[in-house]
Formats: sequence, structure tokens, C-alpha cells
Amino acid sequence: MGNIWLRFPDGSERAFPRGVTGREVAASLGPRLAQAALAAMVDGQMVDLNRPLTHGGDFRILTWQDPEGRYVYRHSTAHVLAQAVQRLFPEAKVTIGPPTEDGQGYYYDFDVPRPFTPEDLERIEQVMRDIIAEDQQFIREEVTREQARAEFERLGETYKLEILDAIPEGETVSLYRNDDKWVDLCRGPHVPSTGYLKAVKLLSTSGAYWRGDERNKMLQRIYGTSFPSQRELDEYLRQLEEAQRRDHRRLGRELNLFMFHPYAPASPFFFPHGAVVYNLLVDYVRELYKKYGYQEVITPQIFLADLWKISGHYDHFWDEMFSLTADEREYGVKAMNCPSHCLLYAASLHSYRELPIRYADFGRLHRYERSGVTAGLTRVRSFSQDDAHIFCRPEQIEEEIHNFVEMLTETYKMLGFAEIQIFLSTRPDHRAGTDEIWDHAEATLAAVLKSQQIDYTLRPGEGAFYGPKIDFIVNDALGRPWQLGTAQLDFNMPQQFGLEFVSEAGTHE
Repeated sequence: MGNIWLRFPDGSERAFPRGVTGREVAASLGPRLAQAALAAMVDGQMVDLNRPLTHGGDFRILTWQDPEGRYVYRHSTAHVLAQAVQRLFPEAKVTIGPPTEDGQGYYYDFDVPRPFTPEDLERIEQVMRDIIAEDQQFIREEVTREQARAEFERLGETYKLEILDAIPEGETVSLYRNDDKWVDLCRGPHVPSTGYLKAVKLLSTSGAYWRGDERNKMLQRIYGTSFPSQRELDEYLRQLEEAQRRDHRRLGRELNLFMFHPYAPASPFFFPHGAVVYNLLVDYVRELYKKYGYQEVITPQIFLADLWKISGHYDHFWDEMFSLTADEREYGVKAMNCPSHCLLYAASLHSYRELPIRYADFGRLHRYERSGVTAGLTRVRSFSQDDAHIFCRPEQIEEEIHNFVEMLTETYKMLGFAEIQIFLSTRPDHRAGTDEIWDHAEATLAAVLKSQQIDYTLRPGEGAFYGPKIDFIVNDALGRPWQLGTAQLDFNMPQQFGLEFVSEAGTHE
């Protein structure tokens, strides 16, 4: 069998017999960690505690203190929710049940004959507690596609068959069974058994289209949350009640600020009072633009698809844009300002003395957000942002980012955001440009953050398709994180549009 070497977060390394489980490794590190362990991370991949390890590498135990540990905990709770629903409603078909994006809970979507009622939620929640008390094991099985297909055809789980068909060829297909034979198609991982889950609460139910597409069938979604203690759950419910009291959608109605209408889905209307607030914010930012040397511009709302092909959005973003046909030509409604600002810059030849040029734009943007993910003013299809593009020489990048961070910090202080987290988001799988360009862009941003002595966290794969970015996360009055500002570095689009300046030596750069 031989040994494998595991490297721990403190830099130490230890040899273990091949086939050792994460649970056994945790036990060797001490009883406290073994008791807190929920899953393990091996070379960036989350695995079940009971899964035999076949290779070594970077290793850490995931607990409730880790975001990944909370993800596993709530993902496991979502499975218990689905199991409970089918125990009470055998005719229900299951679909997907991930943790929520905010990391505070989970949901599961069901195809059922009628919507769930509050009384149904109470019954389901009690069955979930029964399943937790039964301490059923989560048992992983790696199977062939044919085996998985036969399993879900037998169960009549048509949505699971559709999910199975979407799994890329060559990727492992895994099932998770519980002791009472309930089975789900899932890549995992999960906590070792249902008994690891302590305090659960079902919060609400709503309609949700399958895969977030209004052309598909309407399903019933159940939202819930879970915590390792009743005290933590009670505190979260208290915060949730406070959040509902502060809900901007309710306040918007009560204060007559804004509204939504079915004729313009997920696109806000601002009443006169709302327009006052909106314009006060615009006026504030305009004063910042004067202070920091930005020039405001106005650009069209609709462009030929040819522009979006040059910028790369046609290949990488078109599905998230509104498009139309006129005069037998294809157009795209503006979803971002960068291509139009490139056209403005390219309209004349610029000397190095003119740089940096900072174009700012309050133009309305439109993006085709799926109806299943829109929410109040936080996720809409029509919006405006204080958006700017800076055209500068490479040696000016550091100063420009320094000035941007200063402007952003000033704004957040005015708005009362005291705590700011900064992330460096790097290349996604689906991206434009060469690896050499990305290497240069990522190294440049990392060097700027280091030189400015700015602490940041790396977020691999979360960059825009055209370049890496620095993201700024703030907490609201209830401590919930929101991503607001971002500084993106794009070496791809200037190449696509042939943007140049005349250097001091008279050459075109």
C-alpha cells in the first residue's frame, strides 16, 4: 500500500498509510479537532471524512469555523430536507438543493402537485429532526452513468436524469445514500452522518422556475438554515427578523421610493421621492469625479453585435444580454460601458501627455438576469452604476489604483461602511486573451496591492472574462457581506480595439 505525505496549514508534513481517512487524520491531530471535523480539503478538493485518501498533498480539516465547512454542513442539511419531503410526500420529485449564495442557509426545489403550506413546513421540519435523531450515515457511491441512469429511471426522477446528462464526459458520477436507502445524485461532500446536524429551521417557500428559466416548469422551493447549536440558530433568527424590519423592498413601498411592475420585470421605477435619493447620490459622485479628475461622458444604449464581437462580450457574455433585430441586423442592449468608452478613446490620437484619461458614465445598463435570481434592488435587469474607465500608461497603473481606492474609501466612510474586505480575483475558466496577458495582469495587480500595503484575500477563478480585478466587500447593518466596488485591469480590450498612445519617443504604444 505504501504511505502518502500530507502537508498541514502550519507547514508541517506527516506520512500516513495510503487509504487513511480524513476522520483518522483528524483523530491523530487531537480529540478537539476530531470532534469538530465536518469534512477535509485535499489539494483544493473537498472530500468526505470517511473517504480513503489515495494521494498526498496540502491537507486541512474543515470545521464550522471554515466557510467550506459551513457549506458542507448546510449542503448536508438540504439533503435531509429533500429526504424528509419525500418521506411525507412520496410523489414529490427532487431537483437541486445547494447552500444559498450568502452562505447563511440552503434551499431545495421540488416538483409537487401543489404549493407547500406553512403547516407542511412544520411537518417537514419535524421529520428532518427525526432523520437527524436516527443518525443516518451519508454513504458515497461512485457509479457508471448507466448505473445512475437505471437508478433514477427506476425512481422516476426525471430532473436527476437531466442533471446526469449535463455532467461532462469523464467526470466522476457519484450518488449519496442514507441508511433508509434514500438516494441522491451529488458530487458531495457531506458530513459523516445526519447526527452531525443539530439545529435546523425551515424559513419560507416560494415558486422557482427549473434552472431559473421562466420557459421551464414552476417548482416549489423551500428555504432553510441550520447551525451547530440552538443558541446560534436563535441569534440568526433574531437577526433575520431585524433584516425583515429593515428590508429595502418594504421600506421602498412604505416611503413611496420605488416600485416594480410585471410589464418591466426586475426593472425598478422610481417615484419622485426615490428620484431625489437617486439624484443626491449621483450629485455626490459627480463631486468626487471633479476632485479625482474624471470626465463624464454619455454613450448610446444599443450597439450592433459587431461591437460586442470585437470586445469579446459576444463570445463570453451574450447570453446575459438583451438582443434585438432591426433592419435585418443584430443589436445588443448595453450591458456595460467599456466597449463604448473604447470607441470614444479611439476617436482621436492621444499623446502620452494626455494620459491618464478617465471617462465616467451614468448610462443605464441592462442585463438578462434570470427571473429566479432577481431580488429587489440588489439584483435587477435595469440599473445605473458610477462606472468609469481609465486609459493610462502601464507605469501609471499603481497611482490610478491608489487614487481609486482612496475615492472608494472616502465614499464608504460617508455611507457608514466601517469594515472593508479586499479580494484579488483571478482568471476564470471561460476567458478571453492569452495566458501571458493574464500572467502580466495578475502580477501587476498583486504588485500594486503589495506596494500599497493593502491586505487582501485571493479568489481564484472569480475574475471577469477579460481581466483580473480587485473586489471590495462591505458589511451591512446586520453584518451581511455585499460586493460593491471593483477595480478591473484589462489588457485584452485595448488589443482588440487597437488602442494606442504616442510615446515621448514619438512611437505608437
